[in-house]
Amino acid sequence: MIHGVFSNYYPVGYLHCVRSKRRVDSNPEEQFDVNPNFRPHVSLAPYWLLAFLRIFLTFVPQTGYIHPDEFFQSIEVINGDIFHVVSNRPWEFNATLPIRSITLPYLIMGTPLLVMKNISPFLNLWFDINCITPYTLIVVPRIVCCLLSFITDISLYKICFLYGQNYRCRLITLASSFVMLIYGSRTFSNTIEMTLASLLIYFVAESMARSDQIIYQDEYLRERYNSSNNIKDRIRFHRMRLALPWHSFSGVFFIATVTVLGVFNRPTFLAFAFPPIFFWLLRGMGSQVVGLSDFNMRSAALVVSALPALFGLTIIDSAYYGALTSEEIINKNVSLRDLVFTPYNFIRYNIDSKNLAQHGIHPRFTHFLVNIPVLFNVLGIVGILTFVGFLYRGAMKQYSSLPRIQSIIGLMTASFILPVAFLSLFPHQEARFLIPVTLPLIFLYTQKIRKIEDTSLQSRTQNGLNFYTKKDGKKLDTKDGLLVIWYAVNIAFALFFGFIHQAGVIPLVSHMNEEMATKPRLTMVHLVTSHLYPLPISLMYLRFGKSHQFLDKSGSRYQRARDFFNYEMGSSIKMDTVALKLSVIVERAEETWSEKRMKYKVYYAGPSSLMRDLQASAFKYGLNATIERVFYPHISSEAFPKDPGWTRSNVLKTLSNFAHQMGLSLVRLTPLPKQAKQPSDAKPLDFGSNRNPQQQTYPHESRTDNRFCAVRMSEELSCSARAPLYNAQH
Repeated sequence: MIHGVFSNYYPVGYLHCVRSKRRVDSNPEEQFDVNPNFRPHVSLAPYWLLAFLRIFLTFVPQTGYIHPDEFFQSIEVINGDIFHVVSNRPWEFNATLPIRSITLPYLIMGTPLLVMKNISPFLNLWFDINCITPYTLIVVPRIVCCLLSFITDISLYKICFLYGQNYRCRLITLASSFVMLIYGSRTFSNTIEMTLASLLIYFVAESMARSDQIIYQDEYLRERYNSSNNIKDRIRFHRMRLALPWHSFSGVFFIATVTVLGVFNRPTFLAFAFPPIFFWLLRGMGSQVVGLSDFNMRSAALVVSALPALFGLTIIDSAYYGALTSEEIINKNVSLRDLVFTPYNFIRYNIDSKNLAQHGIHPRFTHFLVNIPVLFNVLGIVGILTFVGFLYRGAMKQYSSLPRIQSIIGLMTASFILPVAFLSLFPHQEARFLIPVTLPLIFLYTQKIRKIEDTSLQSRTQNGLNFYTKKDGKKLDTKDGLLVIWYAVNIAFALFFGFIHQAGVIPLVSHMNEEMATKPRLTMVHLVTSHLYPLPISLMYLRFGKSHQFLDKSGSRYQRARDFFNYEMGSSIKMDTVALKLSVIVERAEETWSEKRMKYKVYYAGPSSLMRDLQASAFKYGLNATIERVFYPHISSEAFPKDPGWTRSNVLKTLSNFAHQMGLSLVRLTPLPKQAKQPSDAKPLDFGSNRNPQQQTYPHESRTDNRFCAVRMSEELSCSARAPLYNAQH
């Protein structure tokens, strides 16, 4: 029997170790859970409220922009294929060497978008409703991902119920995590990976419980059979043994299929799948009825069960990337050279450190010391400290205090520690890579930050009714403080990543969609951006070039001329270089107007903290910078708002200045009138002056505001230099 910290992990009366056939210590101070799930005071109302909040935040929608992969590994590609609109197709989906499978993104996000595309003409005709907007293109795929995230909730509930653990406290902890509230509804491949990892852990946990029960019954009947001298009893025990269900291959097909789907979604799923699969293969090893031959047979059955999904996904990817044609598939003229195996391409690309250096190099300990605390705050810190305790006990040879092999705690511990340790071997480490360990972390350590026992409650009977009340004089303890920190940090991160971080990009795209829909004919729109994540252009629903071709009656092929140009300048660029780029664009647009009489609009979008630098540089190059709109809130790590300094007399002014920098400004660039142009060696513009330069309206521009926006008298703001993960050019 296990003594120490981890003896409390085993539910009372459940037989985890078949060989010893001994029950878990029932000491109330050491039990993992003693609060039954069906007490009158136990309510799931907080969980249902948080579950509704997760769905509600999906519809709001969340404007926070966590990482470009949210769009460029899913929505950008699918929108371009289904709606035939202009999109930024990333290199991962290049047909020459694709490293991303298209099957799951199409199945999960492409299916609802395809349905929306087919019903859109009818809604437009019958009800005059345009259902294809930037809002629906974002929200519809997120709704599906949000619904899939509840598979993690269901898996956690079933595992807790199966092993007699308290599911209420764990479900509330899970639902209150910003990982579920924010990441759970985003179109990341990591979100799908979390769902599949949770499902795999549940299948394995169920198989382990089933095998433990059957093996114990089998060994019990075997002992009774051998000890019995009565022939009738021996026959009866033998028949009872034969009647026991077969458990060795329990759930093998589902486990193999989920594993293949996870690997094709993200090959890093191998790290999350290895511990559950190993525990599934190891079930009952060392008992009288399970031996090495069973381990080998299970391994073979797992490989055979994985072949249908492996073959199907490979064929779909090969056909999508053009390596296979329908005729070759029908005629069965398929060779290995014609197949595209995206997981292999992914692994081959990422094992090269030079390739990873292009995406950012991090210290090896980033996952343990930074990413886990960021994602799971106090719960993650408790998990790390527990892992350190494992290492210490292992070094001291205190093996009896470690999690027992072939137990649910051993499974959960391995499913948390081993994937993080494996991913730490790679120098490129991002926090979202670790969200699949959410379920085991919640299952293991919820009781460390939340009371799940009845020590704070007392039972009372009044008028024949039993009810529970809190004990008088209950003082706060460490768990109360940790729980407050848990909620406070998750609320802060949910607001930051859901509605503040790069939160002006999506409203900017929606605004540019309206701008393109209402602009005059034969008007070219140029948009320059810097210090921002790349724009998901497919949300603007633009059609020109190869994405919008048609034939006339004579059979001649035409395509719509391009009228939108996007220039992404990166994050390490200086504003003087941005202004130079803008001046070149305006100059060329003026030449086009003179030659072809084509109107134009030139915009710049960037953090509001850089507007003073932009307007000063633009004036130097003879440009009038007019702020047309500011999208709040918006914080870019590439250009943080700068604190100009606190003074007691100007506190409100300082706060106001700081708040105004937390925005994304859309600036209109036009040529300055010749009288206002200034040579490059002249003195800088006096921004304190209220005098505006002489205004002049050009016939080729439909201006709505010809004012020259004077820059505020705020101190100069600096920006950090960090290259974006994507630097698409048009």
